[in-house]
Amino acid sequence: MEIPTAFEEFDIVEIRFKGGRKDFFRNINRLDLTTGDPVVVDVPNGHHIGTVSLKGELVRLQMLKKKVDNNEEIRTIYRIANERDLEKLREVQEQEAATMYRSREIIQQTGLRMKLSDVEYQADRSKATFYYSADDRVDFRDLIKKLAEEFKVRIEMRQISLRHEAGRLGGIGSCGRELCCSTWLTDFKSVSTTAARYQNLSLNPSKLSGQCGRLKCCLNYELETYMEALKDIPTVSRPLQTKQGDAMLQKTDIFKKMMWFGYRGDNNWYPVPVERVQEILKMNSQGLVPDMLVEEPVNEPKQNEFVAQVEGSLERLDDKFKNKKKKKKKKKPGAEGTESRQNAPGREPREGREPKDQRGPREPREHREGRGPRENRGSREPRNDAQPQQRTTSGTGEAQQPAEQGQRPKKQRPPRNRGNREGRENRDARPPREERPAREGETNRPPRADVAKPSGQPQAEGSSQQPRRQKSRRPNRGPKPNQPKPPRTDA
Repeated sequence: MEIPTAFEEFDIVEIRFKGGRKDFFRNINRLDLTTGDPVVVDVPNGHHIGTVSLKGELVRLQMLKKKVDNNEEIRTIYRIANERDLEKLREVQEQEAATMYRSREIIQQTGLRMKLSDVEYQADRSKATFYYSADDRVDFRDLIKKLAEEFKVRIEMRQISLRHEAGRLGGIGSCGRELCCSTWLTDFKSVSTTAARYQNLSLNPSKLSGQCGRLKCCLNYELETYMEALKDIPTVSRPLQTKQGDAMLQKTDIFKKMMWFGYRGDNNWYPVPVERVQEILKMNSQGLVPDMLVEEPVNEPKQNEFVAQVEGSLERLDDKFKNKKKKKKKKKPGAEGTESRQNAPGREPREGREPKDQRGPREPREHREGRGPRENRGSREPRNDAQPQQRTTSGTGEAQQPAEQGQRPKKQRPPRNRGNREGRENRDARPPREERPAREGETNRPPRADVAKPSGQPQAEGSSQQPRRQKSRRPNRGPKPNQPKPPRTDA
């Protein structure tokens, strides 16, 4: 949008100096200024350098707010600062810290009860302004003479409040942001503890006070909102009378329009709406006592099923997953065997093997094979390779019955090929092995039936085992002939 031809921009500009101090100056030379430009301005007894902070019609509104008259007392702007002006300003600002420390030493020597917070030099170094804070009135005439002799400049003492001091120094507040007084807050309004009471805050000075030691300025920010919300909240000066007892106010939520009450001797708090509290107060003023604080809610009619189906309901989804039956876990094949294989349709059990569910408890290997311990076994029978080998019980030639309960038949091996490799056709016609003749010192004794059986190993049914007498692994064959006996030593 184009500016009208007859429009003239407001010729007063707001300039900002060190520490947030602002003042108004007139742009009589019609300089093309932009926010943030450094300019040289006219001040009493010299010149100073500041920064443009506001221009245009907003300056007119700011002057009305601060009640500044547009008259001839407003000073003028000389020019835009160049590099030489800015360099002189930096040199002067470097001397401010040393001047402040030396001034504090002089104040301690004079014994004045004041706190020096900041020192500001003009850009031409013709004047120095000392900012201090004090609780009482301070006579600093002698102090000014000593400071003038020390620094050779014109001295100006300016007293500021603790809030202005915090604004000049700056810092970080409890909210984690930079202090309001050092960034955008220019005018300080009075803050009282009444603002904290309206907002239901604890009257703790350490929490309500800021870095300046006074109440926080932010207590006034939301005060108007709380004041409007408290208009509908009734004032409860005495307990509410009910048939259950006297209910005392414990807590109030002004935004939810809810008040909590508690009975004597009862630690529970009962929420009561504001409308119900006003009703009870009106009944108590008429001498009536209600039965309870809150009336029992009326059961609302259930929603039509058709509407629930069309609109949908979250409860239906919950019921759907709640009533869903859990799938039964399949039984893993354990020690009892795979029942499904035995009972599967079209599947026949193996030959000579009973179904799993009809088997009995499993016996030790020695008993279910029908033989005793290794050392009690009988002599081996001659083996016929023409027929498949059958395991026999010691002392008898009876074949073991694989149909016993809990017994698994042994896999029959084919006969070993001990015949001639050239003709395999005649291997089944080999004669049985002959028994080995007894050696010297060995006697063929019949097996004894009265040998004690090891404890804890019952004999398998159907087996007529007769273990032979135990003998050492190395038989006693007697002394060898023509071998002298070793001499006997008594040692």
